[in-house]
Amino acid sequence: MKKITILGATGSIGRSTIDVIRRNPDLYSLYAATGNKNYSVMASIIREFSPSVVVMTDKTACDRLKEMVQAEHRDTEVLFGAENLNAVAASEEYDGLMSAIVGAAGLRPTLAAITQGKTVYLANKESLVMSGHIFIDAARRFKSAIIPVDSEHNAIFQCLPEKEQQRIGRCELKEAGIQNIILTGSGGPFRDRDSSTLDTVTPAEAVSHPNWSMGKKISVDSATMMNKGLEFIEAKWLFNAAPEDIKVVVHPESVIHSMVQYTDGSVLAQLGRHDMRTPIARLGSLTFREPDFVKYPCLKLAIDACATSQAMTTAVNAANEVAVNAFLDGKIKFTDIYRVCAKVASQFACVNAPDLESILEVDTQARARAYSELAVL
Repeated sequence: MKKITILGATGSIGRSTIDVIRRNPDLYSLYAATGNKNYSVMASIIREFSPSVVVMTDKTACDRLKEMVQAEHRDTEVLFGAENLNAVAASEEYDGLMSAIVGAAGLRPTLAAITQGKTVYLANKESLVMSGHIFIDAARRFKSAIIPVDSEHNAIFQCLPEKEQQRIGRCELKEAGIQNIILTGSGGPFRDRDSSTLDTVTPAEAVSHPNWSMGKKISVDSATMMNKGLEFIEAKWLFNAAPEDIKVVVHPESVIHSMVQYTDGSVLAQLGRHDMRTPIARLGSLTFREPDFVKYPCLKLAIDACATSQAMTTAVNAANEVAVNAFLDGKIKFTDIYRVCAKVASQFACVNAPDLESILEVDTQARARAYSELAVL
């Protein structure tokens, strides 16, 4: 039986992981779980699975959870804060880690698991967007297996030969006869909208995705296609791909999650209905189009950053988080998201960030500069 730790157990991916454990009690047990504010969901996880330890990063939630655990005389240890998050991830007491924390907060604990040689099920984009070279080098050094969980990268994973599946982060695509990795994206709610009208987009319009029900931030990222740009950067590191070997296509039906094109001209695709069922026999037409970089300049910015430097991809991600939050709060226009990201990213194109501390410093500086840009819009 494998002992599993879940970073972000109260979120959607975390809950799905919990369900897998629930359905396979002979294969998996829950060693540890972490969350932020949702102490009531964490309490239900403790009642059902009795993990050895849980960590909450919100102090009020942690205190309330401790009271509930003590009142019910349960043995689970309840801890608070980022340092305990890292310590739990670095524990020798478990086998595999689901990294499902959203944002830069997931970087350090995921790296802690890597340095312990754990199998890491990776759903945290920032681990690779911010520190791809550090992350992959550590996985090689400590012989940690990485399994991509995001639907697009897992789709690519499924379309790879078995040999390449076993060496994620150090794939040899040309040796395997692979010509291109193809990421598909829905194009978001504005794929058929005139680019000249995007200045007037409201937050409510931006989060109204045509195919998926998602959180507000990722919905806006889908509308700008920044999400596909970040996935482009992830794909580079996961599959050891050159930027020119990764393609992005707009696929409105969202049935094909990603594709792998081989040098013999064949293409393998992973398909699934966007409600997660697969009635393949009923499929209608599947359409594809080149992304319009006038409509999706954030996508182009992320692709360019991927080919430029690790510091620039870190800056793009940081500035985007700040700008998207400002847009959702009604402080800037939809098209200002790109303006902020581009202005900030350009300041880090030539910055060298060889280690984790310098990467985190770039992240901090980029966020500060993004706030400065907001002040002059």
